Amino acid sequence: MPVQLLKIIKGKSEPPLPSHLQKEDLTHLREGLDHTNKYFQGIVILSYPVTKLKDGTDFFKIVLKDMDSSCSWINSINILIYGKMAEDCAQVVLHGDTIVVAGFKLAKSPTAQEDGRHACHLEVSEESGSAIYIYSQQTRTAPSKPALVSVAPKYVYTPLNRLKDGTVVNLYGIVKFFKPPYISKGTDFCSVVTLMDPSNVKLTCSLFNRNLDCLPKIYKVGDIVRFHRIKIRAYNGQMQGITTGGFASLVFDGTVGAPIVPRTSSKAYSFVDEERKTIEDLRVWAASNLSISEPAVKLSGVEPMLFFDLTCQLVGKAKVDETSFLLKVWDGTTCRYPTWKVRVEARDLEGDEDHLCRLQDLTVDILVYDNHVHLARSLKIGSFLRIYNIHAKQANANGEDASRIGFHLHGGTGYGRGIGVLPESNPDVKDLKAFLESVDLFDSQDMESMSSVEFDGTSYSDADFESDLKRYQQLPVTVLTDHLDLDNTDLKTILSSTAPQEYRVRAKLGTYKPQKLYQAVKLHCSKCNSSQEVPHGDELALILQGSAIPAPNPELHNTSWYDSAMWTTQDQKQRKIAIHFVRHEKILQDPEKSLLMIEGGTLKEIWKLTKKFKCIIPVRSTEHDLALLDLSVPFLFQGNIKYYGCKQCSTPKPIKSLSSVVAEQEEPSWEPTEIAQVLGIEPLQYAFIMKFTLVDRTGALDAYLLDYEKFFKIPASEILSSDFLQQKMQMIMNALCPPGGKLDDLPWLECFIKSYNVRDAMNHQVCYQIFDTTVAEDVI
Repeated sequence: MPVQLLKIIKGKSEPPLPSHLQKEDLTHLREGLDHTNKYFQGIVILSYPVTKLKDGTDFFKIVLKDMDSSCSWINSINILIYGKMAEDCAQVVLHGDTIVVAGFKLAKSPTAQEDGRHACHLEVSEESGSAIYIYSQQTRTAPSKPALVSVAPKYVYTPLNRLKDGTVVNLYGIVKFFKPPYISKGTDFCSVVTLMDPSNVKLTCSLFNRNLDCLPKIYKVGDIVRFHRIKIRAYNGQMQGITTGGFASLVFDGTVGAPIVPRTSSKAYSFVDEERKTIEDLRVWAASNLSISEPAVKLSGVEPMLFFDLTCQLVGKAKVDETSFLLKVWDGTTCRYPTWKVRVEARDLEGDEDHLCRLQDLTVDILVYDNHVHLARSLKIGSFLRIYNIHAKQANANGEDASRIGFHLHGGTGYGRGIGVLPESNPDVKDLKAFLESVDLFDSQDMESMSSVEFDGTSYSDADFESDLKRYQQLPVTVLTDHLDLDNTDLKTILSSTAPQEYRVRAKLGTYKPQKLYQAVKLHCSKCNSSQEVPHGDELALILQGSAIPAPNPELHNTSWYDSAMWTTQDQKQRKIAIHFVRHEKILQDPEKSLLMIEGGTLKEIWKLTKKFKCIIPVRSTEHDLALLDLSVPFLFQGNIKYYGCKQCSTPKPIKSLSSVVAEQEEPSWEPTEIAQVLGIEPLQYAFIMKFTLVDRTGALDAYLLDYEKFFKIPASEILSSDFLQQKMQMIMNALCPPGGKLDDLPWLECFIKSYNVRDAMNHQVCYQIFDTTVAEDVI
């Protein structure tokens, strides 16, 4: 029988395993070796539900851990079970069972890098003569007839201090910081969350999904999350988490004693009783070790200049202009200060008129800016909200109206700024609803007063509104993309500190170099950190002209992997030009997908070829083979972009190395990185290299910007060939540092900078570089 249940009696298997089988440990499971009479033994640490493949074959996957493995890093392997054997195993295999697998096929595992398991997996089926023996302390019977059963996976959870780069893991964590979901640069929603666990390690996760409901429903710091299948990657020496295929989450209230009810949009998930203890243990640890309890702020407790989170109900909303939106909310309490009201026409205000009239003394106006407008527009009247990082700002710095405050949700996502919609089942919502129902309402004002703004008999004019609106919209023109738990540091403090360190700063851009922005584009080698100017077109033309000598060698034409054509130009020089068309499976590809090599062509002729063919490589003839030209010229032309290699770090290989790509791939993609790797070239990257002089009230500091695309959101590789992108970059720099502007009038930049040491035999200098910062969407 292919699937058998065995017992251990007095240390021996009963019945015994077949005598011809010999045990193989994990370290000796390798492709190319004979495993015919071998078996592998391990303990079940994970199993998945039975599924059907496209051809209808049943499929069951388990993960076995080799308890005897001498390898401390890789100690588990995937077992893939097919057909009837999959059905039988699914009925009897339990977490913790000891499994013996014999008659297996060894194959390369496509998920090894992601799941951190053995580079190969074992494939077994009844048809191929495989056998599975199961040792268990638990009483059960072997399967008598085929039956598909749904076996809940037994998940293993990884502590945050044991995460490894490139793995996909399951984990639990306590929310230390989070950003409510917001629209990312693309079409996805994004949420950022920083987690901690009893290992005292922090993990920041960037979560993306096109469906807002599929992101974790985190409502406050201290919530507990369970993430399944989150990918771990190393970045700047720290581990980070990102969503990958199959990512799923549950969120729990982190309050000790609160009901353990998971928040999720998934209709199918597993949550076993033993995980309840995990939640309870994390709650107790967080309560004793983390400062996560923040006092709830009511409108009655708001002070001027305060940043606070507010749980409230939405009773009205209206569009103000293209970049701002009005939310009218209440929490049942009255603000102790006169509040700034937004002038809108009554017809533009959504919400029940009678209800708005009754609540006009209890509601406050919150102006929502920029990236938050999209979500604000979609909110339903009557919904319960938690608005994060509201700014209670005094409308004027002096004068009789100095006590009047306005409420603003500034643009960007810094400090967790955003809007969350709470379900009515949320404990905070239940408490708020009960409180709102107890508030006495007086119908003392009419709707006419809703369309004008009065404070103590003093009218607030349109001119005042425009003036204050402009003042409140003086937000940073840059956005931080990571490390949001860092606090701002004065430039004076940074200048007096030792390197290396990382800082968050709020400063103004006093000046920048180079002023001619096209000069900011350089070629940079990430390996040796060198940079060089982008060669001028005339300089390239001269080098390519010199490559026409010697003439193409006919003996190198028409090989097994390329076809050649050669002709003589009709001008006075009568140059000989050879073009070599790389073949695939002895047929030519479509021009827009193909690669060709050219000998003796001018720069103008190469540009003409790029209009039709995907990739062009300039080459020259040697005695025995085609070779690249000097790396002073591009090793590849693709579209409008020229790709260069680093002379110091490259070790060019013969052009015939490209034939391996043709042989190995069904349809070569001819990506520049792939071509560079095959030809032994360390590619240079187009980068913006600039010096920014940052200024704040404590001093000035020069910080370098090395950016490929992230800061300006403009590819450095494309800007030299696009007038539109050059104009766009000039507009961005004019917004960051307006020409002729006084320092007080300049906009604020929020950015991260890191200090580093530069030493040689004679000197030591501390330098600074901007990182993980990008230009705000409204600037672009």
